[in-house]
Parts: sequence; structure tokens; C-alpha cells
Amino acid sequence: MNRRTLLRGLGTAVALPFLDAMGRAAAKPPCRMAFLYVPNGIMMDQWLPAGVKPGVMALPAELPRVSSILVPFRNDMMMIGGLTQNGGRALGDGPGDHGRAGASYLTCVHPKKTNGRELYAGVSVDQIAARHMEGKTRFASLELSCEEGVQGGSCDNGYSCAYSNSISWRTPSSPNPAEIRPRAVFERLFGAADQDADPVRNARRQRYERSILDVVTGDARRLSAGLGGADKRKLDEYLTSIRSVEQRIQAAESAPRRAPEGVTAPDASIPAEFGEHARIMMDLLTLAFQTDATRVATLLLALEQSPRAYPEIGIPEAHHGLTHHQGDKDKIAKVIEINCFHAMQFAYLLGKWKATPDGDGTLLDHVMVTYGSGLSDGNAHDHANLPMVLAGRGCGTLRPGRFVKHPNETPMANLFIAMLDRMGVPAEKFGDSSGRLGYLSDLS
Repeated sequence: MNRRTLLRGLGTAVALPFLDAMGRAAAKPPCRMAFLYVPNGIMMDQWLPAGVKPGVMALPAELPRVSSILVPFRNDMMMIGGLTQNGGRALGDGPGDHGRAGASYLTCVHPKKTNGRELYAGVSVDQIAARHMEGKTRFASLELSCEEGVQGGSCDNGYSCAYSNSISWRTPSSPNPAEIRPRAVFERLFGAADQDADPVRNARRQRYERSILDVVTGDARRLSAGLGGADKRKLDEYLTSIRSVEQRIQAAESAPRRAPEGVTAPDASIPAEFGEHARIMMDLLTLAFQTDATRVATLLLALEQSPRAYPEIGIPEAHHGLTHHQGDKDKIAKVIEINCFHAMQFAYLLGKWKATPDGDGTLLDHVMVTYGSGLSDGNAHDHANLPMVLAGRGCGTLRPGRFVKHPNETPMANLFIAMLDRMGVPAEKFGDSSGRLGYLSDLS
């Protein structure tokens, strides 16, 4: 079977996951990379193991409150300490740490302070990888988010909102706006078969509100009839996953819009609860990787200076305001709960990928995914010793299950160069890099 076989229907083209019937080439899936971002820092005493000196050690079975949520995946991930984003610091520009934290996170450069059209940061690591993947996948990269931001105006002491609201930069002056609408992502992955699809047929399909899978049922049955048992199960699980995501998007779209007094209700296409929104976006990212629609993605769980409240876990106050706690124990406790809630979403993604067959292993075996923030202490706006997890096995090029503490002031860019190496992307220098990060595998 051709690797690019599609299930086709009325204005629809559904790509397939890796199947044994595709031959040996499909038995060794490509390596993918993803970057998940949380804003406003993490309570570091609830994240890092206490008393760890520079070096390498087995990841402890017991971790502090926030990072303990990831303990079920301790053998699938690496915690990394000591990394710094020098580009997030003022460097003579005064206040604006949140804008710099977002803009420098994947570019590893200090952004130009402007609230106008003269944006300037750097090309982000995801886009360097995406350029290398052009022509190999349908989409060079996917940029996803669970919170909407604006690209114009000033959001942080003279820094443009584009800096706070984007971590992916196609060029130094062109941020990639992230998509927050699950329906838009779903249609991009499984909608029109090509850019010139008949709009009348597409409108007809939408008018009858038929499931994406309903219009490819015949093709799916014909394909399944010629598959072996393992491939039949894999195809059925994959199509069930698509159906589940589609139904959850439909449920979100039809749910009543509720919001606290004085707060604008979310758009009708966006789930009202953060947890459901995050998990739908993660399921869509899973489908994109599973079908090789892309090999590079970013996901903003929330934006820098996020005003989001989390009533579903009993926190009606805005996240950003709480992080400026000035030692208030009640505010600190609420920030910890938000940090835990974010970590739960990441744990969901790791569990999803660990349970998703992919060639000769699982999706988690063939992925490198980071989880972290551009700030460590949100109250102090500290850009040193940033929280960072690197999960997955990178197609056998990573050795997880360890805590690696690098000397303070080690550039984050050193990690990203090492990740590019494992994607087959040559990069001798990136941002403020000073070399390649060691200890990722026996090869380092």
C-alpha cells in the first residue's frame, strides 16, 4: 500500500496512520518534535527535586507537588535544570519580561522592543526544522493554542502583543499566529481533499451535517477488507479516534455559552472548559503526527500575562495576577493548583502517545516533546534555571528516566541544537548557543 493512501469522500480526504501493509518503509516512522508552553513561570520549589547539584542522576520516584503529576512517565522523560534564556532579560530595555519570555523561548534571541510594525526577534527552532521538512509532509508545521491573543498593540511595557502571544516565528519579523479553534484544525486535517475542492459539494456536506467518517465509509470498508488482523485493529482504533474528536468538537459547539458576570463567553467553536479544550487540541496533534500530516508542532496552553481564570478547579482569579503573589500563601497555593492543572494536560498527552501504536513502537517512542516556560519564578520574572521536561525517545536517540542539572546560565539554545541534530537538521549555531547539550543520550 502506498504511504500516501487517502480515504476519500465528498470533499474529504482522510490520511491513514502507519500500517504494516505499507511495507518496511512504514515500519520505521519518522521522528517528530513538539514544544508545549505554559506562561508566567512555575513554582520551582514544587517542580525541581531539592538539593540537586550539577550532573546526571536517575529521576527520583518521588517528586515535588507539581512535577509529581508526571511520575507515571518518569521512564519516558528527562527533567532538565540549569537552562537560561538570556534573551528574556531586560538587557537595557527595562520592563517587559513577559513579552520577552514568549518571544525568546524558541528563538533564543532578545526581541526588539516595539509596539508597532518593527517586530524583530529571530527564526524559532520549530521553523528551522519545518523548513527542512518542506515537501515531506502536508504541513510544514502546526501552531496551536488554547487561548486567543492579538497580534497588534502593546501588551507588556512597550513590547508588542505579538511577542507575548507567539512562540513560533517564521522569520525574525513574522510570528506564526496560533490556531485556537478545534473545528478549524479538524477541517484542515480532514476537510477538503484539495485546495480547489468544489465549494458547492463542501457546503452540501456541511448542510447535511454528516460526519467526516460517514463520507469515507465505503472507501474504509474496501480498504479494511484487504488488511491483516493487526492493521484492521489499528485502522479501527484510528477511525474511532477521529470520530471521538469530531463528536467532542460538535458537543462544544452546541453547548450553552456560560461565563461569569463581566467575562466574555468563549467563541461557540471553543470548549468552555480549559481542560477539554487542551485535550481536544492534543488529540488533534496526535492525529496530525499519526498520519504524518506534519512532524513539527507548537502548542501554547496559555499566553504570557494570561488573564485566564480556572473555575473548573475552583480558581476564579486570573493566573497572571496570582503569580505576583508577593509571598501571599493563599495566592501561592492557587498558582500551584494552576501549575498542577497544566501538568495534568501534559500527562494526558504523554499517556495518549504512549498508547498510540506507531510502526515498530508507539508514538512516544518516535517523538521529542518539551514542556516548560520562559520564566521560572513568575513573581520575580526570573529567566534562569527554567522549568524544562524533554519527553519521548526521539526514535532511539534519547535516553529518558534521568534528571540532568546543567551549570546555571547554560543556554536553552544548546538543547534546541541537540534536538535539531536528532531531526537530521544541521545547525552549528542557533540563537545564543554555546555548543550542544550533553547527557541527552549515550551519543552525546
